[in-house]
Amino acid sequence: MHDIRAIRDDPAGFDAGLAKRGVAPQAAALLAMDEVRRARIADAQALQTRRNEASKEIGKAKAAKDEATAESLMAEVAGIKDRMADCDAAAQQAAAQLADALAALPNLPDATVPEGADEDGNVEQKRWGTPRAFAFTPGDHADLGPALGLDFEGGARVAGARFTVLRGGAARLHRALGQFMLDRQTTENGYAEVAPPLLVRDEAVFGTGQLPKFAEDLFRTTDGRWLIPTAEVSLTNLVREQIFAETDLPMRVTALTPCFRSEAGAAGRDTRGLIRQHQFEKVELVAVCAPEHSDAEHERMTRAAEGILEALNLPYRRMLLCAGDMGFTARRTYDLEVWLPGQQRYREISSCSNCGDFQARRMDARYRPAGEKGTAFLHTLNGSGLAVGRTLVAVIENYQEEDGSVTVPDVLRPYMGGLTRIGAA
Repeated sequence: MHDIRAIRDDPAGFDAGLAKRGVAPQAAALLAMDEVRRARIADAQALQTRRNEASKEIGKAKAAKDEATAESLMAEVAGIKDRMADCDAAAQQAAAQLADALAALPNLPDATVPEGADEDGNVEQKRWGTPRAFAFTPGDHADLGPALGLDFEGGARVAGARFTVLRGGAARLHRALGQFMLDRQTTENGYAEVAPPLLVRDEAVFGTGQLPKFAEDLFRTTDGRWLIPTAEVSLTNLVREQIFAETDLPMRVTALTPCFRSEAGAAGRDTRGLIRQHQFEKVELVAVCAPEHSDAEHERMTRAAEGILEALNLPYRRMLLCAGDMGFTARRTYDLEVWLPGQQRYREISSCSNCGDFQARRMDARYRPAGEKGTAFLHTLNGSGLAVGRTLVAVIENYQEEDGSVTVPDVLRPYMGGLTRIGAA
């Protein structure tokens, strides 16, 4: 959510930020709505002042036995009461209209975010690892998967397209990956483990920015709750409508949860395999901090995600997203893309974003800076540490053998009961 006072102070800067996002200028329309709101509030205040004055005059008229004047003033007060109700209603309507308009606009990109309309404008920051040189032509996980326990047909029979049943070695490797990631983030990277709700209220989904604009991307239950598209929703909203002491910051939490997304990519794209599923598991990282620490926290979170890939010895690259490719709530985002030899290209496996105070304003999440009387909005950050299904894809493709089996990465073997390889399910 944007601060109308900041827009009032620098309307040109606000429109310039939106322009980087490919959004038309909005400041003039927003300020016009705000002017209507402020005018109605001023009208109500003026009427209240006159009502107070008239009430005093009624007392004076009655004391002077001037009943005609007293009755006239009482009639005026009654009329003012009705007009005040109309002004209050108009002010509330104008405030709601302004709030809706502000809620529909994306976060402004940080000054360091490059220009660009889509993924072609993203900038590579670094690469880690060398892609494996295979003595055979590596296969795609969608082709290798059925023999390992990726039951695409079973998932489709049970639930429809973009659902998969995991069996045998694939299921165990998937579980091992999730547990390894969660252990690494909690024991080495300082994130506290949380087991959050998978169903949330409207307010929670609004707070992290999925509502109102992206309702069609979500699954909703018959009682009006939403299945979380990511644990970011549950974890970030733990701070909603609260005021924290600066000494409580930073707060770092993580969770391994199922995630549910109705939107699974453009039609015809990634229809094979595990890349885009309606249901998947992910280890989510969320950090909440004071504004002056959020850039450093963003780097720290991204390194926590990169550490998983490095421990698994999976080659990857870090991409700084351009303004046109960033998510709605982000002001700066790094994507981590893992090398998939079956596709001969890098694919996204993690996205780490600094949202600034954008989500905190929607949630009314604040802190009290040390030595100050007032409060300020927190900064929130979120990232994948990592998406478990996509990591399973990366392990299958990078660790595949010519006979169709998959070597288990060293760090996962303790989670696999010592197994060094998985084969046919």
